[in-house]
Amino acid sequence: MDLESHRFISYFLPEQRPELCHSATLEKFAKGTVIFEENEKPDALYLVLEGKIEFTKRGGLGQYQNVAWAEENDFFGEFGVLDGQPRSARAVACTPATIAKIPRDRLMDILERSPGKVVLQLFHHIIHYLRLTTEQYVNQMVHKHKMMAVGEMANTIIHDLKSPFTGISLATSMLKDLHEDEETQEWCSLIQAQITQMLVMTEEILEFTRGNATLNKGFINLGENLERFQRLNLIYWNQSHINFILQCDNIILNADENKLMRVWQNLVGNAVEAFDGQGGQIVMVATKLDRDALIKIADTGPGIPEAIQTRLFDPFVTYGKRGGTGLGTAIALSIVEAHGGDITFESQAGKGTTFYIRLPLC
Repeated sequence: MDLESHRFISYFLPEQRPELCHSATLEKFAKGTVIFEENEKPDALYLVLEGKIEFTKRGGLGQYQNVAWAEENDFFGEFGVLDGQPRSARAVACTPATIAKIPRDRLMDILERSPGKVVLQLFHHIIHYLRLTTEQYVNQMVHKHKMMAVGEMANTIIHDLKSPFTGISLATSMLKDLHEDEETQEWCSLIQAQITQMLVMTEEILEFTRGNATLNKGFINLGENLERFQRLNLIYWNQSHINFILQCDNIILNADENKLMRVWQNLVGNAVEAFDGQGGQIVMVATKLDRDALIKIADTGPGIPEAIQTRLFDPFVTYGKRGGTGLGTAIALSIVEAHGGDITFESQAGKGTTFYIRLPLC
C-alpha cells in the first residue's frame, strides 16, 4: 500500500497529512531482520506498508516469547514515542517488509499542533491495540503452560511404562521360544510391535512439547510401511466394524518410518473414533506424482465441524473424540512439514472427510 492511504495518516487533518508523509522515510527489511531491540531508546514511529512484524520479549534462558504482531496498515512504536521510555519489546520482520519511519521529534511537533479530535482518534487506536495485545499474550502464556504440563506428563508416562513394557516384551519373547507355531509367533510379534509403537508415540508427544523433534531418516518402501500399519490395527478396525481399503503404488521415500506411522495412526484413528462404533469405510490410497507422493485418506464419517476446521491443526483442538488431547493433528502436521511435505483436507457434514498428504520423493 502507499503511505498516503495508511490508516495512521488518515487520523490527521487533511492539511497535516502532506507534512507527515514528507517527514517519513521508507525502509525495506529482509525476513528475520531486527527492526529494534527491547530496551532501545525510541527514535521513531513505524507504519507497516507491506509485510508482517513480530514483537517478542526476552524470557527465561534467553528465549523470546511472542506477544503480538503488526501487518499491513498497522503501526507500532507509538508507546515509546509518546512517553519517551525504552522499547518494551523487540520488533522483527517475519516476512520481507516495507515500513515508513516517522522521526519522534517531527511527530511530537505535529501532535502538539493537532486538535483534540486527532489525539482522541490516536488514543482510541492505542487502547484497542492494548486490548488485542493483552489477549494475544494471555493466549500465548496459556498455550506455553499447557505444553509444559503435557511435556511433564509425557515424561512421567515414559518413565512409568518402560518397566512393565519391558516385562511384557520379555514374556512375549519367551512365548515365541516355547511355541513355534505360526499363529503364536504372529500374535507375539504384534504385541511387541504395539509396545514399541506406544513408546514411540509417547516420545513424540514429549518431543513436540519441547519443540526439538528429530527425524531418523532412511529409505523406506511406503507400501510396506502402510501394510505394517494395517496389520497393527486390523483387529481393532474389525471390532469397530470398519472396512479399511489400502492401495499403494511402488513408492520409495527418504523418511522416518516410525514418525510416518504416527501420522497414519492419528489421522485414521481420528476417523475410526468419529464413527463412534457405527462402522464405516476408510480408503487409503498412495500414488506417485512427478515429485511427490500423494497419500489420500478418505472416510465416510460425520465430517469435521465447520467451527474448528480453520483450527484443526492447532494444539489442543479436538473433535468427535471422548477425552482427546487435541495434540494428534498438530503432531501429524509437524512431522509432515519436517519431511518437507504438507497436509490439506476437505470435509462435509454427514459425508466424510478426506486428508491429502504430500511427501517429497527421493
